[in-house]
Amino acid sequence: MGKEFSITPQTVPHVETKYRRIVTSLPHPDSLATLEKLRQFEPQSMRGQPPIVWDRAEDIFVYDKHGNRWLDWSSGVLVTNAGHGVPEVRQAIIDQVNSGLLHNYCFPSEERAGLAEYLASLSPEGLKKVFLLTTGSEATECALKLARAHGIKVGGTKKIGLVGFERGFHGRTLGSQQAGGMAGQKSWIVNLDPAIINVPFPDGYWQENTSFETFLDAVNRAGLKPENVAGVMMETYQGVGPDFAPVDYVRKLAAWCKQHNAVLIFDEVQAGFGRTGKFWAFEHYGVTPDLICCGKGISSSLPLSAVIGRAEIMDQFPPGSMTSTHTGNPVCCAAALASLRKIVNDKLTENAAQLGPLLLAGLKRIQARHPKVIGHVTACGLVGGMQVVQPGRKEPNHDLAHSIIERCYQKGLLLFSPVGAWGQTVKIAPPLTMPREALAEGLDVLSQATDEAVAALGAGAQ
Repeated sequence: MGKEFSITPQTVPHVETKYRRIVTSLPHPDSLATLEKLRQFEPQSMRGQPPIVWDRAEDIFVYDKHGNRWLDWSSGVLVTNAGHGVPEVRQAIIDQVNSGLLHNYCFPSEERAGLAEYLASLSPEGLKKVFLLTTGSEATECALKLARAHGIKVGGTKKIGLVGFERGFHGRTLGSQQAGGMAGQKSWIVNLDPAIINVPFPDGYWQENTSFETFLDAVNRAGLKPENVAGVMMETYQGVGPDFAPVDYVRKLAAWCKQHNAVLIFDEVQAGFGRTGKFWAFEHYGVTPDLICCGKGISSSLPLSAVIGRAEIMDQFPPGSMTSTHTGNPVCCAAALASLRKIVNDKLTENAAQLGPLLLAGLKRIQARHPKVIGHVTACGLVGGMQVVQPGRKEPNHDLAHSIIERCYQKGLLLFSPVGAWGQTVKIAPPLTMPREALAEGLDVLSQATDEAVAALGAGAQ
C-alpha cells in the first residue's frame, strides 16, 4: 500500500552532526517547483519517496541544493553498494564517454568482454556464461524463459511449470510479477499462467512452518507434478523483509531441483555484490544455483543487470535470437567494472559482514522497546528490516512504517518508503562503505524516530 509524503514545507528541528545536517524547512520551498512539475508530468506511482530533490550524492551522503545533508540508508534502493559517486566509477564513466563509444548493440566491444569475464571469475565453478541486460526485471524474465525452454528441451511440452514464493518480488513485468508472490500486484494480469505457482516462503515469522514439506505440499495442492516443474525461482533473501530461508530448507530445495531436473534460479538483484557480508548471498546456504539474476549493486550507478549460468542452459538459443538493444552498454560496463573492483579491492563485503551484528543488535533493541508493533527484525550484513505490525497482531501497519521513515527523513536519515502490497517494512540498506560510527548514529536516529512515531499512536502501541 503506497503512501504519499506531503510536499508542504514543514519547520523541523535543525540537525548538525558529523553525518547529518538539516538547516531548512522540509522540503525546502525552492524545491516545490520541481516537486510540482514531477507531480504534473509523471504518474502518481512515482510519488512514494521522501520529497528530497537530490542535488548530488557522495559516498554515504545525499545532498539537496539548500545545505541539507542526509545519511543515506537507501543506497538508491540497494544500487550504490560501493558508495555514491565513487571517484573510480566516475572516472571510468568519463574515460568511456571520452573514448567516443557510447553504444554498440550486440556488436563486440572490449568493455562488454571485460565485464563478462570478470563476472564469470566472481561466480561459482560451472556458472561461466554471462548475459548482460539492463534491469532486474529483464534479468528475471530472461531466467524464466531459459528455465522453461530447458524444461521443454529435457521433458517435453508438459515440463513448463515455474515455482515462485509467496511474498516474493522479481520485478514489475508480466512474467516477473507472476513468479512473484504479491497477489495485489497481479490483478491487472487477469489471465494468469496456470503453470506458474507460488508456495509459502519459510521465513519463520509470517510463515511459521519452515519445513521443506510446505514446498512439497504446495506443489502437490497446485496439481503440479515434480517431473513437470521446469524451474524454481527464489530471492536469496526476500526483499520485503529482508527474510531468509533456513539453510536446511534451501539445501533440500537444491537437491529436489537436481533430482527432478528443474532449473534453480536465485534472484540476487537486491542481494548480490557483498550486500549480506558474502559476495553472493546464496553462499550463506552452501548451495550453487543453475542461474543467477543480478543487477542493482553491480555498477553502483548506471542501469545494468545480468543473468549468469551454466552453459547448457544459457546456450539454448541460436545466434541472434536472445539479445537486448542495450546489452552490455559500454558506459555501463565501464562503471560496473570499476564498482566491482572497488568492492573486491576495498573489502567492502568484509565491512558489511563486520557491521551486520551491530545492525541486528540495534534493531533488536528497538524491537524490545516496542514489541507490540515491531513484530520481527532481521539483518544480515548491511541489509536489515523492521516488520511493523498492528498493535499485538501480525498484520502490516503501513501508516506506522510510513511515519517512522518520514521522521527519519526530517532528522537527516534517508530510507526508502515501503511499497507494494505489504508495505510494512522499514528497510535498512546503506552503502557498503558505511563506517561503524555512522551506522551507530543512524541506529540512534531510527530509534528516536520509532519512539516518536509509536508515542503518537498512543498507549495501545506501547
